[in-house]
Amino acid sequence: MNHRTRIKLCGLTRVEDVQVAVAAGADAIGFVFYPPSPRHVSAQQAAALLAALPPFVASVGLFVNASAAEVAQVLATAPVSTLQFHGDESIEQCCAIAKAVNRPFLRALRVRPDTTAADLLECELAYRSASPLFSGLLLDTWVDAYGGSGKVFDWSLIPAELAHRAVLSGGLSVQNVTDAVVSVRPYAVDVSSGIEAAKGVKDATMMHAFVSAVRQGDSRSPI
Repeated sequence: MNHRTRIKLCGLTRVEDVQVAVAAGADAIGFVFYPPSPRHVSAQQAAALLAALPPFVASVGLFVNASAAEVAQVLATAPVSTLQFHGDESIEQCCAIAKAVNRPFLRALRVRPDTTAADLLECELAYRSASPLFSGLLLDTWVDAYGGSGKVFDWSLIPAELAHRAVLSGGLSVQNVTDAVVSVRPYAVDVSSGIEAAKGVKDATMMHAFVSAVRQGDSRSPI
């Protein structure tokens, strides 16, 4: 039986895009609560988007260096099911914020060219040991900026013993996600810019094609 790679479509800003994402088969929808991002949504906007989600489609809130009070304020209006920390938050800060709002969390880790497999395993172990609310690592490409990178990193850096628990991100698109799934076998993939007509505006055809490309990867034998 082939593994079914979970799919998160991130940076959605419009109800119609949420509806298409759900119809395409997304497992999770991501909302960006980072004001400098072109994909930023307010808590009020996110609440309207959450209302378009059916049962069993997860909602993820992306935060960058936000305080526990700021996260709690967002969740009071837009109660996303999972947090994603994408800034310079320490392990202690991530765990404290997640505990304060009682939400599981993902830690985005920007992978540098000199990052080793041991580094990734050590990081995951540190977070997993620190909090029962830790869900896993989201592996993105190192850039000197916050939020998604839109760039691919060297997938061979990901050890096999971590891949099946990790979320693969960074520059994924319809063109490369099949190969990513076949070569990495991640638990999930995360895409934002790779399914856009413009920043913050998703393309319906590309969303469906991305999901289809992931499923093609699931059906192929590992490299």
